[in-house]
Amino acid sequence: MTHFDGFQVADDIRATDVGARYAQALFDLAKDENKIAPVETDLKALKGMIADSADLRSLLNSPAFDSEAKGKGLAAIAAAAKFNPLTVKFLGFLSDQRRAGALASVITSFMALSATYRGVVSAHVTTAVALTPAQTKSLQAALRASLGKDPEIETRVDPAILGGLKVRVGSRLYDASLKSKLDSLKFALKRA
Repeated sequence: MTHFDGFQVADDIRATDVGARYAQALFDLAKDENKIAPVETDLKALKGMIADSADLRSLLNSPAFDSEAKGKGLAAIAAAAKFNPLTVKFLGFLSDQRRAGALASVITSFMALSATYRGVVSAHVTTAVALTPAQTKSLQAALRASLGKDPEIETRVDPAILGGLKVRVGSRLYDASLKSKLDSLKFALKRA
């Protein structure tokens, strides 16, 4: 076990995803301190920052920056964004453990743990164009009816799918994209 300021991360060699182990440690501590919602809000904001900033991705993933530089960068971001003290402490811990590169995985795993805890299911939706609020509401209703749980929808626009949508819930993928239908047709024509 790795210990630091209340964080305990199992050094279990059977666990293959480092990010999932750190996320579980953060989730357990956030749950104990009744801070799941504010930590999740911080991590969602940080996820957006990572997606929007090539410099931040470089800082986190490049071996050119040592753990101290990564820690200072994350601390500056956390201070500017006024993150919860637990989130700030965790980001410092992650940097000290030389695991800042696993931050994206930690965020994804924490979100999944939080969704499970709240009894909702996370759905990742990819569309060719952005959904309107009415389409999002309709999709939520359809997913609620299909899954029997309230969905939290995270959308992404990918013009390469041409039309339709892809919905990933856990390990299941529902692909109703025009690109996959055209690929299936192309394959069928090759066999004919």
